[in-house]
Amino acid sequence: MRTRRSVRRLASAPVALLLAAGLALTGCSAGDDASAGSNSAADRGADHKGVSGEAAPGGTASGAKATAPPKLTAGHIIRTASLTVQVKDVPKALDQARTGVENAGGYVGNETTTRDAEGHERTRVVLRVPVEKYDDVLAELEGSGKLLDRSAKAEDVTDQVVDVESRITTQRASVARIRELMDRAGKLSDVVTLEGELSTRQADLEALLARQESLKDRTSLATITLSLSETPVKKEAKDDDPGFVDALAGGWSAFVTMLRWLAVAFGAVLPFAAVAALIVLLWVRVVRPRLPRRPAPAPATTALGPLPTARPAPEATRPRTPDDQA
Repeated sequence: MRTRRSVRRLASAPVALLLAAGLALTGCSAGDDASAGSNSAADRGADHKGVSGEAAPGGTASGAKATAPPKLTAGHIIRTASLTVQVKDVPKALDQARTGVENAGGYVGNETTTRDAEGHERTRVVLRVPVEKYDDVLAELEGSGKLLDRSAKAEDVTDQVVDVESRITTQRASVARIRELMDRAGKLSDVVTLEGELSTRQADLEALLARQESLKDRTSLATITLSLSETPVKKEAKDDDPGFVDALAGGWSAFVTMLRWLAVAFGAVLPFAAVAALIVLLWVRVVRPRLPRRPAPAPATTALGPLPTARPAPEATRPRTPDDQA
C-alpha cells in the first residue's frame, strides 16, 4: 500500500510542477511582449536611421535629413463630424444625402424626423461612410443648402489598436498554455483549477477581440451627424398704422371678451345662488309654518279685578259746523 501511494505522489508531482511553471510563464508573457515590442520599435528606429544615412552618398546624409520631410505611416484615426444645413425641401435633401452615402459605400444609421407648430420639418440622421470617402461626402453635404453649423473631430487611436493587438497575442498564448496543462493533468482537482483559469482567460480574450472589432469599425468608417431644417416661409409685410376697421375690430373684441368674462362670473355664482334660493324657499314653505307661535300676553289683574283698559282720549271740543250737524 505504501508503495502505491508513493508512486501516485511521484506521478502527480510533475503535473503540479507543470501547472506552477505554466502560470509563472503566462504571468511573465505580458512583460516579455512589451519588452519585445519596445525592442522591435528601437530596432525599426535604428534601421530607419541606417537607411536614411545611406540614402545620400558623399557624407550628405545629415543635409538630406534636414531638408527631406519624414514619411508618415497611415495611422488609425476616428473621424466624426456634425453638420446643420438649412434646405427648402427636407425629404428631397434627405434622399440626396442617402443616395450619396450609399454610392460612397456607406450606410444610413439612426434617423429622427420632427415637425414644429408652424409646420416646418426637421430631420436628424447619422451617416457612416468609409474614411477614404469622408472628405468628398462631407463637401457634398455642405453644398446641399445653407450651412448653419459645422464641427469636425479627428482622434488618433493608433496606440490603442497596437496595445489591443499585443494583448490579444499574449492572451491567445496564455489560453494555449492552459490547454496544454489540462491535457497533461492527471488529478481531478488540477483539472477543475485549470478549467476555471481557462474560462477566465477565455473571457478576457473575447473582451479584447470585441474591443478590437469596435476600434476597427470606428476607424474604417467615419460618422457624420446631419441635421436638415426647412427654410421658414417669408411673411408679407403688413401696414402697422391702425385704421377705423382695426379700431372697430379691437372694440368688438374687447366687448366680446367682457361678455365672456361676465358669463364666466355668472356661471361661477349661479350654483351658490341656486342653493341659497332653495334654502330660503324651504324655510318659508316648510320650516316656518311648523314653528310654535307665541301666545298673546294676558291683561294685568289686581285684587279688585282686572284693570280697566285705557280708553282713547275724547276729541278736542271745537265748534260744530253746519256740516257736522247735517
